[in-house]
Amino acid sequence: MADAQKTDDKLWDVIMIGAGPASLSAAIYTTREDLETLVFEKGAIGGLAAVTDWIDNYPGFPKGIAGLELGDALWEQAERFGTQLELGEVSEIIDEGKQKRLKTTSGDFIAKSVLIGTGSDYKKVGVPGEKEFYAHGVHYCATCDGAFYRDKRLVVIGGGNSAVQESLFLTKFATHIDLLVRSTLKASDVLLHELEKNDKITVHLGVATDEIVGQTGHIEKVVGTDSEGKKVEFETDGVFVFVGLSPNTQFLKNSKIELDDIGFVKTNLHLETSMPGVFAAGDVRSGATMQIASASGEGATAAMMIRQYLEGHMLAPEPAVAAVTSK
Repeated sequence: MADAQKTDDKLWDVIMIGAGPASLSAAIYTTREDLETLVFEKGAIGGLAAVTDWIDNYPGFPKGIAGLELGDALWEQAERFGTQLELGEVSEIIDEGKQKRLKTTSGDFIAKSVLIGTGSDYKKVGVPGEKEFYAHGVHYCATCDGAFYRDKRLVVIGGGNSAVQESLFLTKFATHIDLLVRSTLKASDVLLHELEKNDKITVHLGVATDEIVGQTGHIEKVVGTDSEGKKVEFETDGVFVFVGLSPNTQFLKNSKIELDDIGFVKTNLHLETSMPGVFAAGDVRSGATMQIASASGEGATAAMMIRQYLEGHMLAPEPAVAAVTSK
């Protein structure tokens, strides 16, 4: 790990914020091209991928791979080429022209360029049992974990596009799904039409989730309260929560870096933000597909854009615009 006192006065070619697949993939490219690269991480190396129990859809692993193992492998590869790591939290990015100053818990760090790869986190319902059964019955990604529930019964929590769309996807595996909606369904008409046709899904409107109940490593039921104030219970083998994603951009709230209405970072076609020399890739970027493979791809692209920026061969910066893909 880099020594904070020694790096205070060092000018890095690039500092990457967040050690998820986007940043680590970018670091593999930048360090192979002899760009001095420092990665800042406040939590787990590998980001959200590292705390995913099992990943079945990352290319090159036909039998799947544990999220923690993938995160470790990405870091090992980046470190082999010379990437350095600083465990700490970035609180602000200050534009100083050709240099960027990062305010951190380890002091100030100076870089010629910056990559924001802080990702996003699943919004939580915040009820007892949700944290305790995470990855052992409570999930936030249908494509990642749905296949574990073949011929099982599921509860899905949420009422927006994601909740309905993922519920429809989960019917490929589950025998039945109870969709718990706190108020009313807010999905698109197309999805609502598909929902009406699917007899595997029962919609429960006006049901607030109160608790997820089970034994060690095994969920038994979800307890809720209906619109009349009565307690209701739903037996289940697993719970999928789809109440939205929250970008990890709190440290940018007072910066000059433009965010979209939800808080994701806007970029142009070069993955550059509204602050010249500061780039963004992966799940934190407005319009991202929220997949590990695409985050890694964006990281590689960002590394090339950073190299071009540092070489001074970039075209005149475009204004940052919201990506076409909506959240």
